[in-house]
Amino acid sequence: MMLILYTITLIYCLVIAWLSYGFTKIKKYQSSELPPKTHFTIVVPFRNEVENLPILLNSISRLNYPIEFFEVILVDDDSEEAFCILSQKLNIQIMKNIRVSNSPKKDAITTAMQHATNEWIITTDADCIVPKNWLQTLDNYIQLNDVSMIAGAVTYECDTSFLHHFQQLDLTSLQGATIGSFGLNKGFMCNGANFAYTKSLFKKLNGFDGNNKIASGDDVFLLQKAIAIFPEQVHYLKADENIIITKPTPDWRSLFHQRIRWAAKTGSYQSAFGKLLGILVFLANLSVVATWILFFTLQTNYINLLSILILKFILDSVILYQTNSFLTKKQMRFFILSNLWYPFFSTSVAIYSLLGSYEWKGRQFSK
Repeated sequence: MMLILYTITLIYCLVIAWLSYGFTKIKKYQSSELPPKTHFTIVVPFRNEVENLPILLNSISRLNYPIEFFEVILVDDDSEEAFCILSQKLNIQIMKNIRVSNSPKKDAITTAMQHATNEWIITTDADCIVPKNWLQTLDNYIQLNDVSMIAGAVTYECDTSFLHHFQQLDLTSLQGATIGSFGLNKGFMCNGANFAYTKSLFKKLNGFDGNNKIASGDDVFLLQKAIAIFPEQVHYLKADENIIITKPTPDWRSLFHQRIRWAAKTGSYQSAFGKLLGILVFLANLSVVATWILFFTLQTNYINLLSILILKFILDSVILYQTNSFLTKKQMRFFILSNLWYPFFSTSVAIYSLLGSYEWKGRQFSK
């Protein structure tokens, strides 16, 4: 039994080392002083975000980019309380979501696409804050590269709690895997809170056709479709001025259901690399849990337990440190405690995502 657990752990460590190498292959981009050229449509699907939307719109209003070069489309997905725009400084439209599938967010983006007047579409979330040079950096990159889709980074704004820093560690691992996979030319994941693509590419891909029965995945499935057909047109933009800040979930229950929603789409990935990596991560975390169980049932000794834990901890630490240095430049807190708890949390999420349903924005979804 221990031989199997060691084998899984070693394979996992080799793949994480490979992703860490891929992370270094994506060089940081520093925007130049090119005159603005690209016109953007910022799409924000929302539901019950009366508190968060003013904060997002305030950050958008402070963008270092000509106001006539971008518009904002807010798509209301049946909010219980209406949102009203108090300032007309920005070019903003609010529209109702037209539901045609099992995925509210995909429907919202498709709805906005019918009204967008610009070629470049950027999606973000209502609980985000955008950096002031966000559009300027994207514009500069677009002018200098032949690109039709750009994935960008997202990080959390944390307080001092273990819950927040655990989420930061989890998101950091996902962001590290994302950047590393792009560096290996095997990109399979992105975050819809910072995702840009052209309207023409969206039409060429037939939008979300083929995966709109799955509630989430407006970002990942579209990315994987694009990479499968136009790989050279899809880039990752690793730039300090292109990092979106969002909010962690407020409690463990919300976090559990959010991560179930994220995990539920893995089985429908078009990317073989993404599927295999998802399986390997699950098996590696399950191996840690299994080793703990064997230890407490006296079927293995502490040397085997420590060996498994240390092997995984060292390799995880490398890519987490790399990614955290890019995302926040702040010291990771509760690092050891989070690493000890993570395999149990992650394994529970993976198993439940295969068996159960989840809640999202006050609604119940099933696989």
